[in-house]
Amino acid sequence: MGLNVGFISTRFSGLDGVSLESAKWAQVLWDHECVSYWFAGKLDRDKDVSMLASEAAFDHPLILKINDAVFGKRTRSYETTKLIHEVRSRLKKRLMKFIEKFSIDIIIADNCLAIPMNIPLGLALTEVIAETGIPTIAHHHDFYWERSRFLLNAVGDYIDMAFPADLPNIQHATINGPAQQELAFRKGIPSHLIPNVLDFESPLPPEDDYMKDIRPNLGIGPDDLMILQSTRVVPRKGIEHTIELVRRLNDPRYKLVISHEAGDEGTDYWEWLKKLAETQGIDIIFFSHRVRRKRSVVNGVKNYTLSDIYRQADLITFPSLYEGFGNAFIEGIYFYKPILINRYSVYVTDIEPKGFKVLTMDQHLTDETVRQVREILDNPQARNEMVHHNFEIAKRYYSFTVLRRHLRYFIENFFGVL
Repeated sequence: MGLNVGFISTRFSGLDGVSLESAKWAQVLWDHECVSYWFAGKLDRDKDVSMLASEAAFDHPLILKINDAVFGKRTRSYETTKLIHEVRSRLKKRLMKFIEKFSIDIIIADNCLAIPMNIPLGLALTEVIAETGIPTIAHHHDFYWERSRFLLNAVGDYIDMAFPADLPNIQHATINGPAQQELAFRKGIPSHLIPNVLDFESPLPPEDDYMKDIRPNLGIGPDDLMILQSTRVVPRKGIEHTIELVRRLNDPRYKLVISHEAGDEGTDYWEWLKKLAETQGIDIIFFSHRVRRKRSVVNGVKNYTLSDIYRQADLITFPSLYEGFGNAFIEGIYFYKPILINRYSVYVTDIEPKGFKVLTMDQHLTDETVRQVREILDNPQARNEMVHHNFEIAKRYYSFTVLRRHLRYFIENFFGVL
């Protein structure tokens, strides 16, 4: 193909779903000789192929000021409108510079035209796409109607324009069936369903010496069992259910580790979880400060990748109340781990019918589920059969081969058969 691809979002940094999934798209595109470039308000990509625009971040002070002024309200002030357009204008110039500097052939807008966490960025990008006619894939992870905090707002005109934009040179990708249906119903926009994926065709590399000290660093002994909650610390992840599970297992061998950070939606939930665990006598090991996209040693302290952490886990818990897809689910399967999952709506409609074998709960933890967790952790043969069964199903439906086919479809729609 040989195209220059411009990925645009509020953030390409850390372990959130957008950052992780965009890297997979870039990896698959690289197989077709497409070079990826990055534009965002927060970046951990190579500086030689990226452009930072601080006001594109959803937590930039001006963006937080705008959001505070328009969400949960029915009207906005002239001053707020003026500020929105001042930031929009600056971001638009920055976007044009990004396109020109890297000779971008096609844009992939990652969630920034779906959820209005940065209104000026969505407006600026929509105008750039409309004025340049540049081919664009809008990759939607979350929509505003899926988050209660965005439903009452004073920016309905901007949301109608840009979240998402409906232009002839934009093709849309959704990550689950209900979102695909809602986008068509609410906006009359057709989309292509592309689930989150992993490279199931590539064999899992053997464990090496670098990762062998993770469990000692976590304070986990050789006879302990590591329960991994591999999600961000935000309320919809339902981490209180994992704390309840550990309490009801009632065995000091079970250690709870949380690998991701808090802060995207404030720290109130994180503080509440710490107090909840303390009252129930549960130790939570927060380890996000040592988890990075790449291994590194800083001032003599080792940082690990998410893959390193998964390799050490005995059970993955995924008790989310709501997910657009659920990266932790297929990650757990990729690393041959048993999974406890709360049957959130997208899991029920899109994933469960594929035939996976997992431990489940329906919004609350039952004695039977706790018994099944003990049983699967105490029965290596049953656990081995479960995880290998799941791997083969995921390989069929959620592999890079699936993503490669979808991306080729998009690109050939724009440029013809390549």
